[in-house]
Amino acid sequence: MPLVRIDLQAGRTPAEVRRLADVVQDVMLEVFAAPPGDRYQIVTEHPPGRIIVEDSGLGLERTDGITVVQIVQQGRDRAQKERAYAALAQRLESECGVRPADLIVSVTGNSREDWSFGLGRAQFLTGEL
Repeated sequence: MPLVRIDLQAGRTPAEVRRLADVVQDVMLEVFAAPPGDRYQIVTEHPPGRIIVEDSGLGLERTDGITVVQIVQQGRDRAQKERAYAALAQRLESECGVRPADLIVSVTGNSREDWSFGLGRAQFLTGEL
C-alpha cells in the first residue's frame, strides 16, 4: 500500500485531476500489487512558477504540464520500479495527456514500522494488518 504524492501545476479540471490520480492508482494495483481498496494519495496543485524543474543534463524540454509523482512503499524490487516508471509514462500520456518529458517519478522505500494508519498504533507491527 504505497503512499503517493502527486504534484502538478494548477489549471486542470477536477475531472482531469481525478483521472490522473486514478491512472496512478491503477499502476499501483497492477505493477506494485497494492492491495485492492488501499488508496493513499495526496494531490497538490501549485500556481505557475511553484514547481521548478531544470534540466539534469538529459536534454528534456519541460512544459507547464510538469507532473511529479512521489511513491513511498515497501518491498518492491528494481524490476517492479522500472515497470512502474514505464507504465506511468505510457498511461499518463495516453489517458491524461502528460508528456513523458514532463513526468518525474521518485520511489522511496521504507519498512513496516514506518507506518501508522491511525489511532496512534503501528498496525503492521500490532498484527492489525
